[in-house]
Amino acid sequence: MKLNCDQNKHDHHHHLLLHVFSYLLLFIGHTQALSVPRRAYNKSATAILVFGDSTVDPGNNNYVKTIFRANFAPYGRDFANQVPTGRFSNGRLTTDFIASYIGVKENVPPYLDPKLSIKELMTGVSFASAGSGFDPLTPQISNVVDMPKQLEYFKQYKKRLEAAIGRQRTENHIKKALFVISAGTNDFVVNYFTLPIRRKAYSVQDYERFVLQKAIDFTQGLIDLGARRFLFSKLAPMGCLPVVITLFSGKTLIGRGCLDYYSSVAREFNAMVENELNLLQIRNAIHGVKIGLTDSYAVVSGMIQGPGSNAFDEVNSGCCGTGYLEAGILCNPHSFLCPDASKYVFWDSIHPTEMAYYNVFKATRPVIDFLVRD
Repeated sequence: MKLNCDQNKHDHHHHLLLHVFSYLLLFIGHTQALSVPRRAYNKSATAILVFGDSTVDPGNNNYVKTIFRANFAPYGRDFANQVPTGRFSNGRLTTDFIASYIGVKENVPPYLDPKLSIKELMTGVSFASAGSGFDPLTPQISNVVDMPKQLEYFKQYKKRLEAAIGRQRTENHIKKALFVISAGTNDFVVNYFTLPIRRKAYSVQDYERFVLQKAIDFTQGLIDLGARRFLFSKLAPMGCLPVVITLFSGKTLIGRGCLDYYSSVAREFNAMVENELNLLQIRNAIHGVKIGLTDSYAVVSGMIQGPGSNAFDEVNSGCCGTGYLEAGILCNPHSFLCPDASKYVFWDSIHPTEMAYYNVFKATRPVIDFLVRD
């Protein structure tokens, strides 16, 4: 499926896409059944510090003037006490499982929560904002926290720690913290493939390079501020998102399946990311920088099209509503829900279920072990 062959189709869908995505957030499981082992033999990680989009936003957008929120039912249906925290899922995110695994805390709170104690700050927070991306235009679409602002919040965070424990202890603390970066899908699905602005200026390959450079610059910015341990998430197979299938395949109900063109863009971008992050690690080796990758593409693809799909009843529509278009405020207390979200890969038309996030965490454990090892 080539973009230049489908230009007319994109233009035809333009108004529908704008309407739908003004309510949607981008991509990128059963609480009592998901056990998280502890790294008892190594407690070297001091904190988890998270940056990116809705895949890792635990509720920062609750404190931002945007409709891109999830602090209402049925979001959080399987979270502790069924609280809709602002996470775009039925339960915990991959970063919550990671925090528990490395022993710093059970769930990662949003940095913008004004009630956070210094202890909560020290063990880790997320600066991520649903709807954000590396392209500066992407967060403007939904009026959310852009990546440079997330970096500014981290600088503020450092100052708050320095005031509490001193500069030297803060530097040592940051050096041993695990930094997680998960963004980029919004840049392609919400921005490039939906709006005409970037498509007029960039070919797909040029846009990939543009986003990649922004991602590398952001990571270098964190290194300059003392970060040393990074877990960077690859893009998931974008052509498998239920909303992408609905809007771009022309098959709303029957014959739904992944659209390989959109997933191939993710594969190309991921290959470039892996190469550039390897070079970044080499350039910063003298500082002890370690960068690992979460292979979200392989894990999610395996759940949808591989052997892992046997564990799920539904892989190309979400648990909430029809599962074809609903996300954000379109997935609300009036929406029909599937009885068991752990049998679904997607919670809404864009975001994974807690079970899917748990599977991503499990697959990433060897990388986490490497990163937090002294």
